[in-house]
Order: sequence, then structure tokens, then C-alpha cells
Amino acid sequence: MESYSYMHLGESADPDKYVICKYRVTTDLDMKKAAEAIAAEQSTGTWTGLSTLTQDIFDNYGARVIDINGDMVTIEYPEEDFSIENGGVPQILSVIAGNLFGLDALKAVRLEDVTFSKGIRAMYKGPKFGADGLREILHRPDKPLVGTIVKPKIGLDPEATAAYVYEAGSGGLTNSKDDETLTDQKFCPIEDRTIAVAEALDRLKEEGHYMVHAVNVSTNGDKIVELAEKVQGWGAKQLMVDVLTCGFGAVQALAEDPSIKVPIHVHRTMHGAMTKDPLHGISLLAITKMVRMCGGDALHIGTLGVGKMTGNAKGDRDNLEACLDPSMPYKTVMPVCSGGVYPGMVGKLIEEAGKNIQIQAGGGVAGHPGGVRKGAMGMCQAVDAACLGMAPNKYAETHIELKEALDEWGMKL
Repeated sequence: MESYSYMHLGESADPDKYVICKYRVTTDLDMKKAAEAIAAEQSTGTWTGLSTLTQDIFDNYGARVIDINGDMVTIEYPEEDFSIENGGVPQILSVIAGNLFGLDALKAVRLEDVTFSKGIRAMYKGPKFGADGLREILHRPDKPLVGTIVKPKIGLDPEATAAYVYEAGSGGLTNSKDDETLTDQKFCPIEDRTIAVAEALDRLKEEGHYMVHAVNVSTNGDKIVELAEKVQGWGAKQLMVDVLTCGFGAVQALAEDPSIKVPIHVHRTMHGAMTKDPLHGISLLAITKMVRMCGGDALHIGTLGVGKMTGNAKGDRDNLEACLDPSMPYKTVMPVCSGGVYPGMVGKLIEEAGKNIQIQAGGGVAGHPGGVRKGAMGMCQAVDAACLGMAPNKYAETHIELKEALDEWGMKL
């Protein structure tokens, strides 16, 4: 049987015809052999020669190793390897992030980045609203959006949830959302919760304040559009989807269904199972790019190394840039910074991320000594201080809610 080589080192990548992936590889093998093993496994080869593999098949569908730089391997896959019409992200992932993770010859391998071909990008419509659309809805053209997560994560009934949202909005917040674990439990049925929250938002609007709340519609794939239509009919101003537990197709189904006319807030819960190990799994950068293609309007990206969740400033900044990259043929995504956020870190967060972000605090609002409304005021005052270029402790001299928050939790320097 003829031998085929997947090595094309030094050849230029062709982003119009190929999907280009960067993998971090840990192995005792020679790196060229390790790279070939990945290219073969994910395209036309296997562990041994094949009597059924022809030169024509190999030339048209075989992956190509085009660069090896230390432990970073760049492999491109022909666009023809992907089902342009019907495969979607599930089939894409089976190629670029499939069996390679289980290859015994590799100690670890991590998909660090992916650039999709022109044909695959054309399959997707991207966000309906995006960052600019959310700003328009909220009448907030330039400052960061400021949000909260209803706390405790679970346990409040619909009336208490709506009261929380009203207090948060009265304190100046632009956004709130269900937590990722709250869907349609008996203690807080989704219909009753959505209606109660919608009434609270209408009351805020009558008082001159614009706010949206993301209702978590995460459910089985065959039910999610139907549930989203109901939730929208009950008055929801935004939907939330747990993308990794529901699947990228769930986001795409909502974004591309003409009956869904509100923005989609995408939560990344469970991502740590794929992203936390720096040597193995899938980076959030790759996930971010796919969420934007599929139509998420807002996405959790991390806190640039200043919050409670594992992450670092560079990696989270890469996620932020992928949300806002103007070279992509889609609307931009609102980057959401959430996870252990409190007023004393807001200045540092805006310094790292800029102003085109949504800052989201749960405990940093509900844990305020003065309650939810004052917690919301403290968060908004911290944002105002940062936008004015003032130190938060200086601004707090004339803003008691921020002062109380700084006294409670301190400052992130």
C-alpha cells in the first residue's frame, strides 16, 4: 500500500479554502510524527495503511500540517471535509476537535485557535442584535453595561425574583439574568417568573429606566425554540442559553428562527471541563468564535484575570477581541465579564477590557451591606468613577454606596 505524507511545512495557509487550527501538543514522539498522527486521525488516515485510500481522496480531503513551532502545531483541513449545508458545529467539532484527544501517543493536546474558511463562515448569520443592538435597546451608547445575576442561584420564588430585578434596576443596573442552574423548577416556574419579571421591567421603564433580564431557556434541543417562543410571549426581553450543555445548535436555532425577536445571552457553564487545563482540551477562544458564528448576542468571556474564575488577562482579552473583531462578517458580540465581580475591581476590569463590555455581578450586588438596590448603586458608581478616570476610593468620598462596598470587599489593585 502506498504511503502518504500529511506534512506541508512552510506552505502558506489558505483561509479561503481551509479551516486552520492551532494545537498545543504534549508528547514524547517526534513532533512531526505527532502532528501527522493528528492530521491522519482527523481526516483520511488511521493507525495503519489503507487499501481503500487513493491519491485522489488524499489530495482532496487529507489534512495538511503546515507549521510546527515548539509545541504548537498548525493543521489545515480542506473545506470539503465539512458538511456545508447540514453538518453545523457538531460536525465541525468532530473534525477539528474529535478523536485526537484520545490518541494514546499524545500525552495532551489542546485546540488553541481556529480560523474558519469563507464557505463555512457563509453558513452562519451571526448575532441578530450584537453589542450595538443591546446598547440601542438599553439606551446606553458608550458606557459599559452593568448587570447582575439573581442570587441565591436557586431558591427564590417568582415574586422574590422580580423584586430583586426591580431593586437592581432601581439602583441603576442595565441588565440582570437567571443563574445557569435556574430553568423551570417547581419553586420558581418559568412562566410565573417571566411574567413577574416582565412586570418589574415595565414598571422600571415607566419610571424612565431601561433594563433587560435574560430568562434561562436551556432545555433539550427539540424543545428550546418552542420554550423560547413561550417565554418571549410571556414578556421576556432577553433569552439565556447554556451553550455547552445545550449545544451550539441550540444557539443557532434561536438566532436564526424568525419568531425569536429578542437578544440571546450565552452562558459558558461547564467550559472549565474543556478549557481549564492549559495543555489539554479546547480553548475558550475557539468556543467564542463558534458562539459568534451561531448568533449569540452576548457571551461570558472571563474577567481578565481579576475575578474568581480561572483565567488570565491575555486569554480573556483574546476572547474579548474575538467578540469584537471587525474583520468577521457578523455583528459584534457583547463581551460579558462575570464571576466574583465587585465594585472594587471594576476600575481594573475596565482598564484591562475597555468600555465595550457588560460587567456582571451577583454577590457583588446582593452581598452589599445595604441590600440589592444599594449594591447596584455601588456597582454603577464604580463604573462611573472608572469612566471619569477617578480612583474609586476618591469617588466614594461623595458616594456612600460605593464606600460601603469598598469597606466590605476592598479594592483590586
